[in-house]
Amino acid sequence: MPVIAFANSKGGVGKSTTALALAQVFAKGGAAVTLIDADPNQPLARWASKDPGNVPQNLQILPDITEETIIDAIDAAAARDPFILVDLEGSANVAVSYSIGRADLVLIPMRGSQLDADQAARVIKLIEREAKAYRRQIPFAVVFTCTSPALRSRDFKHIEQQLIQNNIPILPVEMVERAAFRAMIQLGGTLYDLTQNEVNNPQAAIDNAEALAKSVVTFIKEGTTV
Repeated sequence: MPVIAFANSKGGVGKSTTALALAQVFAKGGAAVTLIDADPNQPLARWASKDPGNVPQNLQILPDITEETIIDAIDAAAARDPFILVDLEGSANVAVSYSIGRADLVLIPMRGSQLDADQAARVIKLIEREAKAYRRQIPFAVVFTCTSPALRSRDFKHIEQQLIQNNIPILPVEMVERAAFRAMIQLGGTLYDLTQNEVNNPQAAIDNAEALAKSVVTFIKEGTTV
């Protein structure tokens, strides 16, 4: 079963939000999903504790994962569930290396800024080192987060072009900046539980998350971002 790791050494790029949104879409589709919370800040475990009654029964959160337990946690989940999503710590450590080595896909969430691009480059170098160590290809792709559906800054366009020129895969669907994604983290529950009274246009965030999930599945199956 596919193991999807989320890695970026820079905070505030929407790593946990992206992992959580994808997990909710997969669970809504009927798949059993395990979310492994390997971030010391435990953002996913805190999310689950806010509204436990609205955590889907087929979505399991594994908290307090360490470098001693992460391999067994990933392997056990992979033997049981169709989707395993691993939210990694920002800094490079043994747990991050182990997870990347086990991953069928490493997603690198990043905003359209040069600082984010520099940190993403570090993650890509780490993936390449782990690929050599494990003697296998480790697929990876950048996913742009917190973007505007209408505006593209000059910096964003420049960074996107740099990635393309360097043959870095970019998912065709971005995580757009939407209040519903923030509300999901703040209130607990899923995107599908949010009402119009709680946040404006939750359906737009649902559509975004579902489109992103489709692009991720396509990438895993076909090895392409097209």
